[in-house]
Amino acid sequence: MNAHTVDSEPLYRIRARHTDTTVTVYQAYRPEIGRAAARAGRFPTAWKRDRMTWVKPSFLWMMYRCGWGTKENQETVLALDITREGFEWALRHACLSHYVPALHPDQAAWKQELARSPARVQWDPERDLHHNPLPHRSLQLGLAGQAAARYADEWIVGIRDVTPLAGQIHALVRAGETERAGALLPEEPPYPVADEVLAHLRA
Repeated sequence: MNAHTVDSEPLYRIRARHTDTTVTVYQAYRPEIGRAAARAGRFPTAWKRDRMTWVKPSFLWMMYRCGWGTKENQETVLALDITREGFEWALRHACLSHYVPALHPDQAAWKQELARSPARVQWDPERDLHHNPLPHRSLQLGLAGQAAARYADEWIVGIRDVTPLAGQIHALVRAGETERAGALLPEEPPYPVADEVLAHLRA
């Protein structure tokens, strides 16, 4: 069964395409950056490593964010295979992007942690094929500073342009052929990660 058809999902769980050594995340860029990255297997010099970059393990959340690759400056959708070691390093060094009283002594402590963390996490409602919110959450991982540099220079092991796939699925959704569209979605089973890696990130 496709992971996106499951109704009884835990509220906070990472679901991602993965192998024993890699995990797939998605980003969308303007064509000059996205196509160059897919061709070279690494980001071109025009990619700004001094900015926070957000990666998304959920294909459908990326489609929601970029409008199936139709939004300006998000026309090229990339699937990036990164090392699980790097992905989990980012999770261990991440801070939630919003204050949660149960996880932080006070707001000042959270702000200090946020300022020194090279990564941050948001849990946003997962989306279905029509971009409707689902009851469970999808991980968004923001990388800055040394995390962004490691991502670009060390963690990426492969980059694919999946814009054609996004367009194909979108066309089927618009035609009302949701079953065929769903069959084309990348499989995203639960990602095996130790509870302690996410304990400080579950709101």
